[in-house]
Amino acid sequence: MEEINLYSDTQTLPTEEMRKAMYEAEVGDELSGEDVTVINLEEKAAAMLGKEAAVYVTSGTQGNLVAILSHCSKADEILVGSESHIFWNENASVSTIVGAQLRLIQNQSDGSLDVNQLKESIRPLSSPQFPYTKLICLENTHNRCNGAAISLEHTNEVATIAHNNDIKLHIDGARIFNASVALGIEASELVENADSITFCLSKGLSCPVGSVLCGTKDFIDEARRWRRMLGGGMRQAGIIAAAGIVGLNQMVDRLAIDHSTAKSLAYKLSEIPGITIDPDTIQSNIVIFEIDPNISAAREVVNGLKAKGVKVSTYGSIIPNGGQYIRMVTHRHIGEEDVDSAAMALSEVMQSLHAA
Repeated sequence: MEEINLYSDTQTLPTEEMRKAMYEAEVGDELSGEDVTVINLEEKAAAMLGKEAAVYVTSGTQGNLVAILSHCSKADEILVGSESHIFWNENASVSTIVGAQLRLIQNQSDGSLDVNQLKESIRPLSSPQFPYTKLICLENTHNRCNGAAISLEHTNEVATIAHNNDIKLHIDGARIFNASVALGIEASELVENADSITFCLSKGLSCPVGSVLCGTKDFIDEARRWRRMLGGGMRQAGIIAAAGIVGLNQMVDRLAIDHSTAKSLAYKLSEIPGITIDPDTIQSNIVIFEIDPNISAAREVVNGLKAKGVKVSTYGSIIPNGGQYIRMVTHRHIGEEDVDSAAMALSEVMQSLHAA
């Protein structure tokens, strides 16, 4: 039985073109600025995001951390979404390594920030008892908000609030190209007013490893210093960077297929008794749905699907209203037949648990 892997788009494998490019990559000492392939990747990424410069990092988490270290100092405050990846899934790196404080701003269901709360949360500079508000972070697409694509209008509104208060804006754009495709807007326009942006190569773009942080030249120079301190300086990294170039050249436009597959999946799931989901809210490749707690716990459903060869993840009860949630993520290895099989497997699991 071949597994249907809907656990995450991080599960994607490199394409044959990527493997060939990796094999043939021209490499050098990346840390000394001598790896031509890494340089080409960084220049291409910066151009696609409309920024002056870029630095190749090992992961999105490292990219976010390096960005925050470059923008902030100890005892500063950073405003992030209540459902943000930086808060939930990056192992308290901001407080542990940066020494800055995170302040949570309520995420709306569409992934946007509560603008009124955002404005009210900016600290006055006149009082010595408050930390400085130095950075606002957006996430696009928003993982825990059903893969929502944050609009250009909201991004620019938050950027205006930030810059009017001498605050920087960083975008955790792990899936920024998904947002670009979903909204029909060039990624460079979507992040034009952000001071920095990080995006992942190893998700829907199907590369084996790596992320890129983009910003001004001075900002990236500082980011390289922090990356080195964190042990992120690499040597012949062109071997993996080569896949990133292929990903940016070949994999961005096809993300629309993943979005279409996710929408199809959502509609099929909405027909299963005991499942709550609004397919019309699905914008990208992430599908999060609620399990009727009277029928089962999410973990039981995940285990039942695993037994049928379908790999998914649970959100347990950590989403604010206390429900039981499961996440499915589409990517280039998932087609319509896989969607049909996954929906059928879930229907059978729910029937079995309901009967029990």
